[in-house]
Amino acid sequence: MSRVTTAVPDPAGPSTGPGPGGPAVASARVLVQALARLGVEDVVLAPGSRSAPLAYALADAALGDDERPEHAPALRLHVRVDERAAGFLALGLAKASAHADGGPGTARPVAVVTTSGTAVANLHPAVLEAHHSGIPLVVLSADRPHELRGTGANQTTDQPGIFGSALRLLLDVPAPAGLPHEARDVRNAAARAVAAATGARTGDPGPVHLNLAFREPLVPGDEPWPAPGTAGLTHVQSRPGPSVPTATGAIPAVVAATQRVADDERPTRRAPGRLGGVPTVVVAGDGAGLAARRIAEANAWPLLAEPSSGARGGPCAIGAYRLLLAHPELGGRVRRVVVLGHPTLSRPVSALLAREDVEVVVLAPRGADWYDAARSADQVLLETSARMRQGRMPGPAGWLESWLAADAAACAAVDGVLDDGPEAVRGRRSRTGARITGPVLARALATASTPQDVVVVGSSNPVRDLDLVARWDDPPLVLANRGLAGIDGTVSTATGVALALPRRRVRALLGDLTFLHDVGGLLRGPAEPPVDLQLVVANDDGGSIFATLEHGEPHRAAVFERVFGTPHGADLAALCAGYGVRHTRVVEVDGLLPALAAPGRGVSVVEVRVDRAGRRAQSTLLAQEVAAAAARVLGAR
Repeated sequence: MSRVTTAVPDPAGPSTGPGPGGPAVASARVLVQALARLGVEDVVLAPGSRSAPLAYALADAALGDDERPEHAPALRLHVRVDERAAGFLALGLAKASAHADGGPGTARPVAVVTTSGTAVANLHPAVLEAHHSGIPLVVLSADRPHELRGTGANQTTDQPGIFGSALRLLLDVPAPAGLPHEARDVRNAAARAVAAATGARTGDPGPVHLNLAFREPLVPGDEPWPAPGTAGLTHVQSRPGPSVPTATGAIPAVVAATQRVADDERPTRRAPGRLGGVPTVVVAGDGAGLAARRIAEANAWPLLAEPSSGARGGPCAIGAYRLLLAHPELGGRVRRVVVLGHPTLSRPVSALLAREDVEVVVLAPRGADWYDAARSADQVLLETSARMRQGRMPGPAGWLESWLAADAAACAAVDGVLDDGPEAVRGRRSRTGARITGPVLARALATASTPQDVVVVGSSNPVRDLDLVARWDDPPLVLANRGLAGIDGTVSTATGVALALPRRRVRALLGDLTFLHDVGGLLRGPAEPPVDLQLVVANDDGGSIFATLEHGEPHRAAVFERVFGTPHGADLAALCAGYGVRHTRVVEVDGLLPALAAPGRGVSVVEVRVDRAGRRAQSTLLAQEVAAAAARVLGAR
């Protein structure tokens, strides 16, 4: 992260300055012009006084073609009163922009504007997620002029550096004073910020922060917009992104390899000299992309793909992989793992990558870091070797076939447990199996989702439930905030995705705590662009994911409910009514598919009451039934 602080004149006191239309207004207009020229199309604004010069400029830019002032650029403006919601809305807009033209392509930068003080700090969760996910987020925070810092002035704190090391660039821009070349300097700051946000020179996109000091006056007069200029608007050549051909298409590589590492040139300490015939699997984490699927299919390797990997589907995908890894003839035989993306869902996958007898090859085409939580990677490659791309590294005879046969049996076993309902977990059989569990809801949503749909999935149990039950040959676009895997901002992120992809049906699957954490994301003023979005909320009155972890062990029951289960008793229907959002409650399995089939226009919430009491027991039963099914199939082969 680079930090630049520019010197500023030190007047004796706050400037009385010229009347309306002073330097702050002119500088804000130049900045908005520059951002539009640099590819910014959407800006999210949270209201405030110190940021007023930007607010007025953006309001002009959001007008229609026949109303917009001369020289004002055309931008889409989104206004939210909560800065945290605004940050995640911008994140969703940027994340989905990579898929706006049929993608996956390159995400466009999206700007978010706040006033000074605590408003800036409320963006920190979204900035952290953008940092870890590589999303080009441009933070524009208004600030008091430098001479007021450290004086106790209202809403004044040390904003530069507030986001720590999570930035690609920090520019602390002094308050304009009407000096020569200020317009050039503002354009240059914008060019540097957008280049850093998009990773033009580094191949490492992420958030940037322009801290913009403004002195009064903060409101425009009747003066016209300045004519657009190019002075300071540096053209930054983007780092090339070559395509690596494969047997089934092209694998995008953001950064060209500086040193090709061929597999037959570097045998590893774990599999010296043995490359063909090594039992290999591909682990595709969040954002892995189609490269993971193509590599797996080229070499007939089992594909262990998370829902938001962009690789889930095709003839090599293993649906119940996290349960099958426990089988000695499957997970136990793995000797090489090729890792793409950011895998974070499964403890069995983490355990696999930490094994001493497994060679770990990480494909990380961009950025300075790579995924290696177990500190066990043998190779970190910028791009694949020719042998891997050309499918000349198959596993042992019958390797993929064994996984596929076991997976078919495992999926049937999973369906059997889910169809029997939660009563079966407690040793009773239900005649109807009508009560709903989290995996049953995820299965219904996966079934209802077409390849043209978009699914935004929340953290905790919803994404893991979807991971267990989603079986797609041609999957929908699945997006998730897996950079830090927090529950915050999910409603706002999904809203941004829906705004960016208006021609596609967008659903979000999230838990009740995730929904409540960002319920303010439902708030949209009547002047804001309409959005079509269905929020499917698994309401089990608390945090059931903890029941599946060590915290849910029976001997910890005395403290579990209050400090982990956290029941809330909130009335989601009343909340939705307060926000003017349509609400439907589903309590039986038969009502799921009808509720999901026709979301309609606007924002709607489908509240699904799910059973939490048997979550831990159901997880145990699923593991047992899958193990038994896999053993039967593999024993008969």
